[in-house]
Amino acid sequence: MKWRSGRKVLWIGLVLWLGAALGIGESLIQAKGENVTKRFITMNMINPNGTMATYLQGAESVNPEWAAGREALSESLGFWMQAALASHDLVAFEKSYDALTRYFTADRQYIVWKLDPEGGAEVSTNALGDDLRIIGALVEGSRIWKGHSEWTATASDLAETLLSRSQKNGYLVDFYDFSTEELPDTLSLAYVDLSALRRLLEEGILDMKTYNRYHSLLQGMPDDGVFYPKAYHVVNGEYTYDENVNLIDQLLVAMHVGETQRSQESLLQFLKQELKQTGKIAGQYRRADRKAVVKYESSSVYGLAIMFAIQMEDRPFAVKLNKRLQTLKGKDTRYPGGYVFEKNTHVFDNLLPLLGEYAIDRGGHGK
Repeated sequence: MKWRSGRKVLWIGLVLWLGAALGIGESLIQAKGENVTKRFITMNMINPNGTMATYLQGAESVNPEWAAGREALSESLGFWMQAALASHDLVAFEKSYDALTRYFTADRQYIVWKLDPEGGAEVSTNALGDDLRIIGALVEGSRIWKGHSEWTATASDLAETLLSRSQKNGYLVDFYDFSTEELPDTLSLAYVDLSALRRLLEEGILDMKTYNRYHSLLQGMPDDGVFYPKAYHVVNGEYTYDENVNLIDQLLVAMHVGETQRSQESLLQFLKQELKQTGKIAGQYRRADRKAVVKYESSSVYGLAIMFAIQMEDRPFAVKLNKRLQTLKGKDTRYPGGYVFEKNTHVFDNLLPLLGEYAIDRGGHGK
């Protein structure tokens, strides 16, 4: 099973065509004091059992390695938990923890990456990036809301499983199949969540030597002057590159790199130049000449780019990105507040913009 290739469908749902974009102004519109993007998600993207649907519209799954319709992903859960932390929404966080323990982990010591709409698991693999995002959120949640030691205990148990089952040659890798015991040779750099690893270090769950291994991996990796590599081969020690880079991957790597002393100015300047010269940021670029290879814009890219700009302490650029993001918000009166196109949307096209909107509201990285 090639988990990474099976997840390609996740990025298909992240695109919003500019032809459907209609502006709603620079200011973040609020409904009854609540962020309207969050309201759309809670009203339309939550299954009856409390798991989060991948798509607004239901559809039958045709491939167990792809997410379809109202199936739920651990990736969505992790971003939703981060949104609950950003908005200090204890109720949403508690419901997320219930979904995690009731469905995604159940009697297992690991998190399955996909569930059917009723909460059943037909896969036996985890997803490293999702796991670290959830584990980091659990630790952070226990710091914000005291009296929830079970969250830290769960984080510790899940981290122990990762470290004991999902390592090769001293590195965590993209996934582990708990049925076939299959491990890949690759570690996608977008999954090296240094923030989550640092929280585990501070809790005594991870040792300094292990943390430094990942810190050095990002601190010392090569780049092409703007874009980062895609993955690290843990056996031969080589970095691999995609001919066409996906900005979602690049921005996730960039924010992880923000935990190091490495300069990220080149990527920031590239994004600023693109927005200034073309009026938009595309979803993918050709590595060789930095030219866009797709016409679409992605609300997910803008959400991540906002967070990156805030991390880089460039609030004016973040505001410009947010202004462009808001033009992608749909005008379908049945789904107010959502980034909906032709009656459908992918949950990431709403979760990542929501996190970007919260970053703007907070006024700065880490606030």
